[in-house]
Amino acid sequence: MPEYEENCEELFSYGTEIGRFSKQLKHSSYGFFHHLRGVSVVYGDINVLTEKARTYVEDKIDLCKPENIHICDGSESENRGLLSLLQKQGTIEALPKYENCWLARTNPADTARVESKTFICTEKKSDTIPTPAEGVKGTLGNWMSPYEMDKAVVERFNGCMKKRTMYVIPFSMGPVGSALSKIGIQITDSAYVVASMRIMTRIGQEVARAMTEDTEFVKCLHSVGTPANGVVDMPSWPCDPERTLILHKPQNMEIVSYGSGYGGNSLLGKKCFALRIGSTIAKREGWLAEHMLILGITRNGVKRYIAAAFPSACGKTNLAMMTPTLPGYKVECVGDDIAWMRFDENGQLRAINPENGFFGVAPGTSNASNPIAMKTIFKNTIFTNVAKTSDGGVYWEGMENDIDPNVEITDWLGKPWNKKSSKTPAAHPNSRFCTPASQCPIIDPQWESPEGVPISAILFGGRRPTGVPLITEAKNWKHAVFMGASLRSEATAAAEHKGKVIMHDPFAMRPFFGYNFGHYLQHWLSMEKRTTNLPKVFLVNWFRKNNEGKFLWPGFGENCRVLDWILRRLDNEDCALKTPIGFIPKKGSLNFNGLSNIDFDELFRIDPEFWKQEMSSIEKYFQEQVGEDLPQAISEECKSLKKHFDNY
Repeated sequence: MPEYEENCEELFSYGTEIGRFSKQLKHSSYGFFHHLRGVSVVYGDINVLTEKARTYVEDKIDLCKPENIHICDGSESENRGLLSLLQKQGTIEALPKYENCWLARTNPADTARVESKTFICTEKKSDTIPTPAEGVKGTLGNWMSPYEMDKAVVERFNGCMKKRTMYVIPFSMGPVGSALSKIGIQITDSAYVVASMRIMTRIGQEVARAMTEDTEFVKCLHSVGTPANGVVDMPSWPCDPERTLILHKPQNMEIVSYGSGYGGNSLLGKKCFALRIGSTIAKREGWLAEHMLILGITRNGVKRYIAAAFPSACGKTNLAMMTPTLPGYKVECVGDDIAWMRFDENGQLRAINPENGFFGVAPGTSNASNPIAMKTIFKNTIFTNVAKTSDGGVYWEGMENDIDPNVEITDWLGKPWNKKSSKTPAAHPNSRFCTPASQCPIIDPQWESPEGVPISAILFGGRRPTGVPLITEAKNWKHAVFMGASLRSEATAAAEHKGKVIMHDPFAMRPFFGYNFGHYLQHWLSMEKRTTNLPKVFLVNWFRKNNEGKFLWPGFGENCRVLDWILRRLDNEDCALKTPIGFIPKKGSLNFNGLSNIDFDELFRIDPEFWKQEMSSIEKYFQEQVGEDLPQAISEECKSLKKHFDNY
């Protein structure tokens, strides 16, 4: 009897429902008696896959040499079985304080996206990244030749799944069957990835049945890997951090990820598909795949939808789930991270959230900062690298007022933790919750609309402690694209960067471009030719500080006051003052009723010295990183603004 069956016999005897799952495995005609390339298909029906998809799976069986094959159907019984398996392996533990919630602790070497090991593979390097200035290291992506990619894949994947089960996950990015959605097939040797993909995407038989032989699908191959010396130092979380690689080949619509089990590296529907491969498909087909939240906001009975791009851990989830403080306003969430947008036949920009769940940063999320998220996440959720409480719950920085002070806390490394004496955070700064979007109490009724929701405004934003006003409206579409291109923000814990340095993060997409950034800018500029109904574009900055280092703006639910001004601008209300950097609110035009100690003048002060330095930094960045690939329209916007402040 195969090892997988022995595990099933032991695990699935726990309770009636899991026992039925075991019985289904043993008596299914596609259970232990069916083979694929000489390997047992221990769960699922391989025949639900198209011939093209099955050929892809067969090729990867030959490469990875797994012991068993598991075709995911997305069922509840399958999910329960996999969670039980993960629990036995020590990968997750139950959180009895909540309903069907689990805690995973990763290898400490595998806690974030690995941008330095993430590559786009094209025949010509210039198709992937702009040519930086001589002597300058390019930061707008990493390139690898197809030959090098093929060599790296063989070196790492040849036999990498020996004595492991290969899971095959048919999944849809976006509502199944929507013209705006795309399909993928992910192969992985991680049951944790399957359980997480079930939350973050639509998976299983419904997706497989929606495919025909003509259906294009993104091919996604993942393995947690095994170190070259064969020694896995943390059996509950196998990984190979020394040889980790995340590779994308846009021409073949192919993603290959090795060595990491962390979400952004292993849940290949997320950043890899939705943004890197998605942006290349979007360019080819004439739409936009962006690192943006989508929210619906209703004011005076009129509802509009807004998309917003912020770097990771800069408040996207908080804004997407905002509780407005102004009376008469209602915010509903369509998505908190990614937007796929295209113009319909009437020239209206429409967007879908291609994801099915929230993969949110836990630290900082609390009943004070985001009560909606806190009402969403304590059911059917996988928490990763947060702290655990002695009453069977979770803890992270920001929850100090949300837990019983008498509970004991175990940090994300499994060590006792004390708020007063411990010198390190209880939760990893990039710890996460992975939770179904459908549980959000303010999920928008149209969040799964196949047609998408109509977008009226786009926001860009980041963490800027000085210089940048609370809200600025772009002067026109070219200026709007310049705003996105020149976006800068403090680095966050979602990536490898340390400290609070100000980094260039154009369009909040710097780690996620699937092709040459200069060509990406030209693609955005081309949107002006597609419609006469372009959305208005704004730049926001909730994070400006005073000379004492304190935030000038309270943020969170008070951000609805900024959205209120945006809605009035969409109605063409005369409440804006033109400045060299765009339109800002006229004094008295922002609703500050009920707020005290708001320094309007400082929030909107445009310091010429700051902007001289800012424009010099932006111009230098464009020259060094984008060079000849920078569109002329963006170069002209930059020169015009720089000239204004140079002559001030």
